[in-house]
Amino acid sequence: MAGNLKGKVALVTGASRGIGKGIAIGLGESGALVYITGRSVNQTNSIDSISGSLLETKTAIEKVGGICIAVPVDHSDDEQIKSLFEQIDREQNGQLDLLVNNAYGGVRSLISSNGKPFWEADLSLWDACNQVGLRSHYVASHFAAKMMTQRKQGLIVTISSWGGLAPIFGVAYGTGKSACDRLASDMAVELKPFNVASISLWPGIVGTEQFHQLAADNLENNDSNLGVAAIADKFNWETPLFVGRVIAALYNDSALMKRTGIVQIVAELAARYGIVDEYEHRPVSLRSLRFLLAQGLPRLKTRAKSIPDLRVPWWILLLTVLKSPKI
Repeated sequence: MAGNLKGKVALVTGASRGIGKGIAIGLGESGALVYITGRSVNQTNSIDSISGSLLETKTAIEKVGGICIAVPVDHSDDEQIKSLFEQIDREQNGQLDLLVNNAYGGVRSLISSNGKPFWEADLSLWDACNQVGLRSHYVASHFAAKMMTQRKQGLIVTISSWGGLAPIFGVAYGTGKSACDRLASDMAVELKPFNVASISLWPGIVGTEQFHQLAADNLENNDSNLGVAAIADKFNWETPLFVGRVIAALYNDSALMKRTGIVQIVAELAARYGIVDEYEHRPVSLRSLRFLLAQGLPRLKTRAKSIPDLRVPWWILLLTVLKSPKI
């Protein structure tokens, strides 16, 4: 089920690299006009050409047939976010069909504070994780909802994490991700009468350069955390483009409004929609029996496809994680 987004207008925040870049490309290849934001700008405030910049994302989107408008935005500045939505409103005659809240500013701080309990980490870690993240998602959603409710259609996707369920990268990270899930669900209640959906989306282990560094560093201290041990051999990793393709299909789901307010898992949606990544692979959910058994018994990884792709109930999964002596 490929998402057809021709004639649709999408915005992906934090799209200069990583998951955001892959999402933007996935929406572009489905035919959407994609606005992208990031802070990769040079001293003249034009789009920079360094690796991982907005310009590279724009070029990649155009290469797959999409249309892209890149806008340098610092998502810690509410006025810049407001200006972004005013630009979209003006240029697209009030049309915005899809917002992907992806901008996140905490990765470097999480790496630098790795292994420290929250009382030993610098207090700035909280804002690093949750200003460009939870707060900026709220601000962007505020302005997006003004546009979407006028047209009585739209989808707001907030990129969250399994860290909202169980300890992965510490208190500041986990609290922020749990709050993102609540943000999406509470927005869904108020948006539903206007036929606008709000969903919190959990990718699996996505093979971005920054995540690889973060997970590799964390592995030495907390190798029992959900999914972190999988970084050693990249088992069951998702690609950023895989996430984008799933969002494109999600937008076109005829049952979208039945999903609003509910956490959705990328791999599980991919199985439902028949989505594969650029290598024709389809990773399974981190709560799949296939993933969990292969993680517990590494010798099974080469025969993982023979293990049923069955979902383990949340309460069992959470109980197993929380009982770990290293958490």
